[in-house]
Amino acid sequence: MPPVDSMRLASASDLPLLVSPPSRNGSPPKRWLLVHPRNPARLLVETFSKPSLPLGLLMVATLAQQHFPVTLRDERIGESVPEDFSAYDVVAITARTVNVRRAYQIADQALAQGRRVILGGVHPTMQPDEARQHASAVVLGEIESVWDELVADVQHDTLKPLYQAQTLKPLTDIEHADFELLRTPVRQGKYAFRIPLVGTKGCPVGCTFCCTPQIYGKVYRTRTPEHVIAEIQYHQARLGRRALHFSFMDDNISARSVFIEELLERMIGLGVRWNANISMNFLQQPHIPELARRAGCEVLNIGFESLDPETIKQMGKGSNRIGMYDTVVANVQRHGIAIQGYFIFGLDTDTEASFAETYAFIMRNRIEMPVFTLATPFPGTPWYAEMQPRLQHKNWDKYDVQHSVYVPAKLDQERLLTNYIKLYREVFSWRGIQRRLNWNRPSWVTLANVGIHFFAQRLKPQQFV
Repeated sequence: MPPVDSMRLASASDLPLLVSPPSRNGSPPKRWLLVHPRNPARLLVETFSKPSLPLGLLMVATLAQQHFPVTLRDERIGESVPEDFSAYDVVAITARTVNVRRAYQIADQALAQGRRVILGGVHPTMQPDEARQHASAVVLGEIESVWDELVADVQHDTLKPLYQAQTLKPLTDIEHADFELLRTPVRQGKYAFRIPLVGTKGCPVGCTFCCTPQIYGKVYRTRTPEHVIAEIQYHQARLGRRALHFSFMDDNISARSVFIEELLERMIGLGVRWNANISMNFLQQPHIPELARRAGCEVLNIGFESLDPETIKQMGKGSNRIGMYDTVVANVQRHGIAIQGYFIFGLDTDTEASFAETYAFIMRNRIEMPVFTLATPFPGTPWYAEMQPRLQHKNWDKYDVQHSVYVPAKLDQERLLTNYIKLYREVFSWRGIQRRLNWNRPSWVTLANVGIHFFAQRLKPQQFV
């Protein structure tokens, strides 16, 4: 993606129309512009890979195209948003905390020109009062469950300030997104090669740092295995090949064992490769990684989070049993599956010893792709409310798990960041990479490690402030 200050602002005539349905009842349909805002700075994941396909916004486009002419713009891949919004009646913008200031900038400009502005996504859901200051309407949670009401109100110019479903739709009633809407020559090669896929939504656990229950509900909902297989086959048919790579976007695809085991059985022989977020306790069963590998799994994303039992207790993540960490890793790696392991630093229970313990665990277990983040209380979560008095600022641009935004109890910022950078450099040193990697792992794992090696050598504490 080109630097922010070099991005050209387009005129409305520059923007390609995705689809234009016929007018209904003799009146022209409302023209929609859908926008995915850019991030204020490149996130670590964007440093070593291309942006992922915008599944949420694509789902909105899939629904909207049945009623309205729709144009989609994704600033993350260098597409520009017009300064003149006169070609559109509705401007709909998705936003996370890290890019919400850019979303508000676009929204304010569209409102000033008399457009209807709809804001949705994680941050507007978690901070609706703030978002309402920049929108005609705010959608809380998933849009599919309020779509019928929203589309009727758009058509009749009767938008309400807030839309929130009282009951969430069963996932079996929601069709998959129309990915052909993004398959244009100008977008070829600009997105990550992994195709996003969803099998489940919702979480009954309610970890204090997590947004999932507010976004997707506390009830764990699943599609049927047949639905998921049908979507995989849809992608194979539209792209003309079987050997595709998928990334399950579920927060935890394994919360209902009957569903995931049946799905994995049905995926055997499809010829695809995939990765997914998966619960630690599910992997204590040795037959699960073996089944996942037969179904095409190449990487499992595991939230180890911490090696400190008190930290795990504070986070409310009861599925993590530290005494079983080594067993889980062995179960997974025995079947040739790589591990992308997540670790959080800067929590109140952390000390300088936390970094040494994490390093020893990673090296002992040869974790192929460690991911380090700084504890970030996201607005709207229980943890954010608890941390309010200790927040250093509310500059949402830096709420990206790569900046220190509050003061932990046992580590000052200098010691936190010094140890954080030291861990990065040691784990991703040439010696560290050589000790950790099995060279038969997916090539992107090796390439990512090499890229992070050079990234780590350039790190300075001020980058994280």
